[in-house]
Amino acid sequence: MFDKILIANRGEIALRVIRACREMGIASVAVHSTADANAMHVRMADEAVCIGPNSSAESYLSFPAIIAACEVTGAQAIHPGYGFLSENQNFVQIVEDHGITFIGPSAAHISQMGDKITAKETAEKLGIPVVPGSAGGVPTVEDAKKVANEMGYPVIIKATAGGGGRGMKVAKSDTDIEVAFRTARSEAKAAFGNDEVYIEKYLQKPRHIEVQVFGDGQGNGVHLGERDCSLQRRHQKVFEEAPGPCITEEERARIGGICANAIAKMGYRGAGTIEFLYEDGEFYFIEMNTRLQVEHPVTESIFGVDLVREQIRVAAGMPLSFTQDDLKINGHSIEVRINAERLPNFAPCPGTITQYHAPGGLGVRMDSALYQGYTIPPYYDSLIGKLIVHGRDRTEALARLKRALSELIIDGVDTTLPLFHALLAEKDVQTGNYDIHWLEKWLAANGA
Repeated sequence: MFDKILIANRGEIALRVIRACREMGIASVAVHSTADANAMHVRMADEAVCIGPNSSAESYLSFPAIIAACEVTGAQAIHPGYGFLSENQNFVQIVEDHGITFIGPSAAHISQMGDKITAKETAEKLGIPVVPGSAGGVPTVEDAKKVANEMGYPVIIKATAGGGGRGMKVAKSDTDIEVAFRTARSEAKAAFGNDEVYIEKYLQKPRHIEVQVFGDGQGNGVHLGERDCSLQRRHQKVFEEAPGPCITEEERARIGGICANAIAKMGYRGAGTIEFLYEDGEFYFIEMNTRLQVEHPVTESIFGVDLVREQIRVAAGMPLSFTQDDLKINGHSIEVRINAERLPNFAPCPGTITQYHAPGGLGVRMDSALYQGYTIPPYYDSLIGKLIVHGRDRTEALARLKRALSELIIDGVDTTLPLFHALLAEKDVQTGNYDIHWLEKWLAANGA
């Protein structure tokens, strides 16, 4: 087992990893930019190293700075959290070349699943159901029209190196596809340096269902059920829950078994999430995230496992500490992502926290790096906290979420808290009757 781990991240996820390290008796090293000198993760870690100026490109994304921090502190492993360098195969390779363990999958697996076309081909070979679409990249508008007409409109054009909703455009006709194709390629080039796109059938009213998987790199793989992440704005998740309110036990066992078997066949090491669109009882693979997810706490809540602890264990060469038969769902969990943003336009709202009070009580967890007097910098993602609740069933979880939201106080900046108070009053949210388009339509109807 490791003696010291460096966390190459910031905010609540850095705190999450530090806490797991402390429970395991492992020393932690925080890295930070000059803007984060007074951040909570810096205060809580056993050691802290400043790795650069405010810009993430010169700090949290700097390979040399992070490697140097490991060498200076003697850290034997790096936990990347999510975002930043968590899915950068070049970083992983450099880390391993320096004799440092990357707490996550291999560079090869990150590369394999990072390209959308390769990932889809891999999924098909592993027996995972996929969305009908082009066999590979689509180079011209004429090719795009041909593919779209063969499978039937509507279709969605996606960047092969995409993520976060960038480089994705829907086309409903030959007229639409010309603009959609050029726009998607332009966005993809600007965001990822790669303008290759592919085409998939656009499902009308799907839900976003993702399966949490875990492998130990020794041929063992399990699934930890699914999460429903259908409430999204601009392809960004807002409200996540587990288990999915529309998924039956039979469906869970079927798709979970397929995913667990795929992970075992791959020899995959660490946490991963296989994401699907789900419609009319069918699952369609869209991508695999080769890292810990923002919404991992809802899975931890219903299974009673520490996914970060398990990441550290398997990275150290240990087998999984549980089998599929050990994993039993207990109750229901919901997470809401709280951003420092000004409604109704969701504009980033950095500033100083003048008052902060986290909710508590049975089944309530608040993952946040906030404290009274903390100044939220303008340089990074606007996520400032995640409120997670757990109940015996979905009805109790919703009631607990409503109560916890009423206790939570964040003053000094605008946040997205009013959005969740409003959503909980909606019948469709109360009954779980929504798809990936529901929130966008609701926001448009309510002037956002």
